[in-house]
Amino acid sequence: MPDSGAEELLRTLSPQVLGAVVRRYGHFDLAEDATQEALLAASTRWPAGGRPDDPRAWLITVASRRLTDLLRAEQARRRREDTVVQRTLPEEHLAPSADRRAADSDDTLVLLFLCCHPSLSPASQIALTLRAVGGLTTAEIARAFLVPEATMTRRITRAKAGIKSSGVPFGMPPAADRAARLDAVLHVLYLIFNEGYVSTSGPDLVRGELSAEAIRLTRIVHRLLPDDSEVAGLLALMLLTDARRPARTGPDGAPIPMSGQDRSRWDTEYVTEGVALLSEALPHGPTGQFQIQAAIAALHDEAPSAEKTDWPQIEALYELLLRLSDNPVVALNHAVAVGMARGPREGLAALGKLGDRISGDHRYHAARAHLLELAGETAAAIESYVDAARRATGLPQQRYLHSRAARLR
Repeated sequence: MPDSGAEELLRTLSPQVLGAVVRRYGHFDLAEDATQEALLAASTRWPAGGRPDDPRAWLITVASRRLTDLLRAEQARRRREDTVVQRTLPEEHLAPSADRRAADSDDTLVLLFLCCHPSLSPASQIALTLRAVGGLTTAEIARAFLVPEATMTRRITRAKAGIKSSGVPFGMPPAADRAARLDAVLHVLYLIFNEGYVSTSGPDLVRGELSAEAIRLTRIVHRLLPDDSEVAGLLALMLLTDARRPARTGPDGAPIPMSGQDRSRWDTEYVTEGVALLSEALPHGPTGQFQIQAAIAALHDEAPSAEKTDWPQIEALYELLLRLSDNPVVALNHAVAVGMARGPREGLAALGKLGDRISGDHRYHAARAHLLELAGETAAAIESYVDAARRATGLPQQRYLHSRAARLR
């Protein structure tokens, strides 16, 4: 869509519209299709005819009409099946209108918990929420999971079918169910934030609207569960990480590594808020993964310079994190921390222990290139930078890695 402002608006409204339509009519799978068609109609009509006075209501109206058409078509195809008797067209409902905002809840948050229904596998919960709430494409979600796009397409299709067959009503689940779904919800928000902070595709490194939406949703969850230390830890992690965004890219959009960033441009309000959240959360309850990651981010943010970063403490925190999560990305970051704390040779040895777990990811080869460069092995570093660029899917990362290789030649 040529109007970037309209594109951002549609991304923001997408989960709100889907939530409103599902709350009013049910039929999650068909409602998602209808919402996507409404968004497509907006992207083609608004640039020529102008935005409506109430874009959200316009989208809900178009999606509702399309849902009616889809239900009628399905009824025509399945008229002789018993399940058709239970279907009701939207105009026959007596529920409140779809464009009326719920008084005590955010439809986006309700949709978030619906997508994390316990009838779905954890992987399907995350994939469906990224699609329905985060607005990510199937290809982007596949890269986040490090699986083929065809695999992710099948996973999302099965997840939609699972929501449909569960018959769960649209609304906030009871407190006990919320707790059971919370881990998946937090992981979903974490992935949405990461896709915004380091985009896996496209011309831009940062997709600020995704990071902002992840922070907004996490704030909502934190207000709902103010005593949950992992919710506070995730919010702190997002704020402490996003604080660096103003300094992460140059005028040409190229990424700037943390060691080369102008720290005076970091968002001090986000840093202050993140540290306060973390300080409040750590003494209460068990220490989870997001709190540890937030503590690592805080050490980076509070260091007066890259040279004065407390790498030994960061290494120790990554070791603690590895005890909680056998995640190859965590292991990769731990290896880098080892290299910075004890020397590049030690870091390369730690990388060598990862085997094939993450060797296909560009981040592995970029980390190896950096450690080789620090170790003075220029030729090997150039080769690894080029290999990392070949494997990277985002254009800014590709350009940056090629520039690092060219600088060493």
